[in-house]
Amino acid sequence: MAVPVVAVIGAGYAGMACAVELARAGVHVTVFERSHTMGGRARVVHKDHDWRVDNGQHILLGAYTELTRLLRLTGCSPKQLAHLPLTLHVPGRLHLKAAALPAPFHLAVGLLRARGLSWGDRLAMLRLMRWLRKQDFRTPPEMTVTAMLQHTRQTPAMIELVWVPLCVAALNTPADEAAAQVFANVLRDSLAASATDSELLIPRTDLSELFPVPAARYLATRRGRVRTGNAIDAIEPVAGGGFRLEGDPGSQPWPNVVIATAPYHAGALLASTGQCDQLAAHIDALPHEPIVSVYLALGKGQRLPETMIGLVGGSATAPAQWAFDRGQLGGPEGLMSCVISARGAHEDLARDALIQAVHRQLQQQLGRELPAPLWSQVIVEKRATIACRPDISRPGMRTPLRGLWLAGDYLDSPYPATLESAVRSGTACAAAILAELGWGNH
Repeated sequence: MAVPVVAVIGAGYAGMACAVELARAGVHVTVFERSHTMGGRARVVHKDHDWRVDNGQHILLGAYTELTRLLRLTGCSPKQLAHLPLTLHVPGRLHLKAAALPAPFHLAVGLLRARGLSWGDRLAMLRLMRWLRKQDFRTPPEMTVTAMLQHTRQTPAMIELVWVPLCVAALNTPADEAAAQVFANVLRDSLAASATDSELLIPRTDLSELFPVPAARYLATRRGRVRTGNAIDAIEPVAGGGFRLEGDPGSQPWPNVVIATAPYHAGALLASTGQCDQLAAHIDALPHEPIVSVYLALGKGQRLPETMIGLVGGSATAPAQWAFDRGQLGGPEGLMSCVISARGAHEDLARDALIQAVHRQLQQQLGRELPAPLWSQVIVEKRATIACRPDISRPGMRTPLRGLWLAGDYLDSPYPATLESAVRSGTACAAAILAELGWGNH
C-alpha cells in the first residue's frame, strides 16, 4: 500500500500540529511556509540585530493539554516553560495567588488570602463561579461577558481588576462584545478545574523555538519536509482528484492539502480553487481584533514584583493590560513585554507616543521612577485573532472539495483563538484525514 502524502500550507502552530500528527502515523508530509521564520502569528522576530523578541506575548494554561502533549512528543524540555501558580498581581491594588493545595481549595484559600479585595469582592467572585456551576457552565447564546458580570452582581473592583483583564487576555475582545459562553469555557477549564489546570505556563524561549522548530526536527526524522520561504499563491483542483499548488517546485498533484494559514490568507487560497467562493466569503467576513506588544529594555537591576503583573489599562494614557518581566524568564535582564489586547484609544497614538505612554503607565503603577529605555520596540498584529463575539459563526475544517482541509485557531471551537485552539484544530484535521484515508499507525 502506497504511503499517503499530504501538503500543509502554513508552518504556524496549527499547521505544524497537523503535520506532526500525520507524520506520527506514517504519512509523508511537506509543509510550505511563505516566511523564513516558522510560527505564523506566534513567532520570533529579529529586531535591530541584537534583539530576539516574540511578535506577541502568549500565556499557556495547564489546561492546554493538547499543546503540552505535542511539546513532549517533539522533545520540548520541561524547562522551556515556567510553571507558576495562578497569580493575579496588580501593584498596589490586588494580589491573588492560588494556594499549593488540591482543587477547589487552591482557589478558595487563595481568595481568602488575597490582598486588595473586600469581603464583598470575594463573595462576588464566588457568586459568579457558583452561578456558572449551577448552569453547568452554559450561558444564553447571545449573552456578553459584561451582561454576565451584571447578572451576577459583580463589584466594580472585581470587574476592573479581575474579570475584564482576564476576558481581554483570553478572548482578545472587549468585555461588552465578548461571548460569555466562550469565557465560561475558559473559566471552567482554569479557575474551576484542578490546581494543575489553572497553572500559568509562560515560555522561557521564543515562540518559534517552543514548538515549530522542534516539530520541524520531528518531521525530518519521519521523511517530512518544511519548505520555508516558499509561498503557495493558488490551489488548482486537478481532474480526477488532487490539487496542484502554484509555487510548489514539484509537478505532482497532492491528493490532500491542508490550508493552515491565517484566515485572511485562507480566504484567498480557497477562492483560487474556483469552487469555494461561499466558504472564502465566510472566512473573509470574520471580524478581527489587534494585539500590540510594547518592548522596553530598562537595563540591569530593573525587575517587576512578579513575572507577570496586571496593569489597570484601556485608555490612551494607560493602554497596556499586562506586563511580563522577560528577565525573570531567561531573557535579558530588565526587558519588559507590555501587552495591549483588542482595539482601543491606543490605536490613535504614534509609535513614540505609545512607548512613552506605556513607560509612564509602568512608572505610575510600580510607584517608582524608571530609567529611559535603552531600546524599545512596538510590534502590531492588526489581525491577531478573530473577535470572539456571541454572533460569530466559525467555519469547520472541511471544505466543499474532497481532500482540501482547513486548520487554524479561527475554526469552530469552544475556545477563543489561542495556541491551544490552533493545535487542537491541527490534530483534529490530521485525525479526519487519517480516518478518510483509512490509514492507522503503519
